[in-house]
Formats: sequence, structure tokens, C-alpha cells
Amino acid sequence: MHWVQQLTPRIGRRYLFIVAALVWTFAGSMLLFRGILLFMEDDYLIWIRLTISIIAGILFYLLIFSNISRKHTGRISGMKLEKSCLFSFFNIKSYILMALMITGGILLRKSGILPPVYLSEFYFMMGIPLFISSFRFYYAFAVYPSN
Repeated sequence: MHWVQQLTPRIGRRYLFIVAALVWTFAGSMLLFRGILLFMEDDYLIWIRLTISIIAGILFYLLIFSNISRKHTGRISGMKLEKSCLFSFFNIKSYILMALMITGGILLRKSGILPPVYLSEFYFMMGIPLFISSFRFYYAFAVYPSN
């Protein structure tokens, strides 16, 4: 066995679901929290802005993130190895997408292109589908047969 494979942290497929759920919960919660903080800094038309963000977040979940999370749970369920790398709850495409989204969010915030009032909606809108998607992974963990 290659030394890299020996050092790779491995867990069972069932536990990859909980790792994915925790990562998605963390990311979604962080964006929701950041969005709420920015909403509190500028409460101009807060209920309208908040309602629009919630509707947009739910639509984003239904149109994009529900498919992404379904594909990930299916991929994890279908893994051939009983114990896989701890970080294999995402495929490489998803890691690249995540890196681009994080980088884009940081650049957007630091650049000042968008005022914080608009970032609040963006953060809140993006946090909702991530947070909702995490429940698919919690569910998969709960129903996946334990060894």
C-alpha cells in the first residue's frame, strides 16, 4: 500500500453523510449569520429585503441545490470502498466550485463594489439553500444502514 493511502483519513460511507451535513450546516449558518448582521446594520425596508432573500434562497435551493445535494448523497451511497477518504463527501468539481464561491464572496466584500446593504441579501439568499441541503445529508445518515 502506498504511504499516501496509509496516511489518508478514512471513514465509512454512512459517516460521510454526517461530515457533509456538518460542513453544509456550517457554511449555510455562517452565511445566514453574516447576512443577519448586515441586515441589522441597515434596517431600511428590512422586511421586504428579508422576504425577497428568503424567496430567492428557497428558489435557489429548489432549482439548483436540491439537485446538487441529491447527486452527492447518491454518489456517497454508491461508493465502492466501504471506508473512503474523509474529504470524499465532495467530488473535485464541487471543491473547485466551493473555492470559487468563497473567493468570489471575499473579493466582493473586500472590493466595495457592492454596498453592505446588498451583501446582506446575497449572504442570506446563499445561506438558505446550503442550510436546507444539509438536511438531506442528515436524513441520509439516519436511514443509511449501519454496519
